[in-house]
Amino acid sequence: MDIYIVIPAHNEAEFIEKTLQSLVEQTLLPKKIMLVNDNSSDDTEKIIFSYSQKYNFIEYINISSSEEHLPGSKVVKAFHKGLEKLDKHYDVICKFDADLIFPQNYLEKIKNMFTNNPDLGMAGGVCTISAQKGWRVESLTNKDHLRGALKAYKKDCFEKIGGLKHVMGWDTVDELLAQYHNFHIGVDQNLEVKHLRPTGKTYHVNARYKQGEAFYRMRYGVCITVIASLKLATKKNKFSLCLDYLKGFFIAKKKQIPYMVSSEEGKWIRAYRWKKIKEKLF
Repeated sequence: MDIYIVIPAHNEAEFIEKTLQSLVEQTLLPKKIMLVNDNSSDDTEKIIFSYSQKYNFIEYINISSSEEHLPGSKVVKAFHKGLEKLDKHYDVICKFDADLIFPQNYLEKIKNMFTNNPDLGMAGGVCTISAQKGWRVESLTNKDHLRGALKAYKKDCFEKIGGLKHVMGWDTVDELLAQYHNFHIGVDQNLEVKHLRPTGKTYHVNARYKQGEAFYRMRYGVCITVIASLKLATKKNKFSLCLDYLKGFFIAKKKQIPYMVSSEEGKWIRAYRWKKIKEKLF
């Protein structure tokens, strides 16, 4: 199984060496790693260059984009820039963040997940963050949701969903579209990855409205958006975020921002979301 990895990086000098070292020490090595140095002003490129000189399966490119760290758009654009530089001879394509430490058997476990379940379209472990008593799971989402920091896609699934969307919500809509196309999502709760920077720590202030915009673009509708906003704000222990999400939703609706999914896909997504809500209630 040939595994390709694309890692977008913007000012990741503090963490990226640990990420790369954990990947070059895998029991199953990736076929290729493409790093995308996105407008970094620190020593990110210097560290990436040193690894590309030591390991022939590591390459990198430099790109220039906005300094603003808005969730979704910046990182996905960088990912696709890296993907463009790779050939298509992969079995699994991974989008990894540059602030992770992977256990040595991570890629081997991912391979086994895909091998053991032919219907699996996406796979990964869980993110953990540093806590007073070691490392704990970063529980911002449901346990069956695969975090955007460490996504692995089987090739045919990745192609069926049309790659990654260049907006916030890409790491939710990709799973919904995968399931729409009858693929399964695999999350190994025992496969723990150390997330060195908690999610959202560097996001730009304008990001607070983007989540609501994402709900609109996924065709959630008002009722599901209210429920999803309340749930996410509660998980983050900040109720004011719920109002931001709802404001973002109605701003997007007023502007008639283009949807991420078709009308048919949106209908399926709403039905799927209501099904999950009812399962939790009853």
